[in-house]
Amino acid sequence: MDRAQKEKVVEELGQIFESSGVVVVGHYAGLTVAEMQDLRGRMRAAGGSVRVAKNKLAKIALEGKPSAALAKYLEGMTVLVYSEDPVAAAKVSESFAKDNKKFEILGGAMGDTALDRDGVKAVSEMPSREELIASIVGCIGAPASNIAGAIGAPASNIASILSTIEERGEAA
Repeated sequence: MDRAQKEKVVEELGQIFESSGVVVVGHYAGLTVAEMQDLRGRMRAAGGSVRVAKNKLAKIALEGKPSAALAKYLEGMTVLVYSEDPVAAAKVSESFAKDNKKFEILGGAMGDTALDRDGVKAVSEMPSREELIASIVGCIGAPASNIAGAIGAPASNIASILSTIEERGEAA
């Protein structure tokens, strides 16, 4: 890799560290190509990506970035799992680590907050962005449906009372 290519990689990694909601660092030693493809596929489905980069270039890219604390995890055969959704990369990484004992999560960063192994696990247990949006929409929609039900209820009650009176009148 020549100097221009290295500079391009450092720039790309810098963009990843700045724009990602969460970055998870893991060891991938011993994973087969098929297992790595599985991890990449899972991340793509969740809206994220997987990147293997030289640790030295990643450390250079981290300089001056909010997630600079990640540098301490960049030792050995590391892989970066990242997504804009602050929860997706952690969820996929945890799920993949359960299925593949060779994949070891070291830590990560969420913005300028460094995450250790337990921190990544805690983030993975949080509801995803889509789940949060759905619950907010449900909370917003509930009062409107209650109001519509309350407005419609008196009319149905009156209709029920009138039909009961009418039935009694016919019976008499």
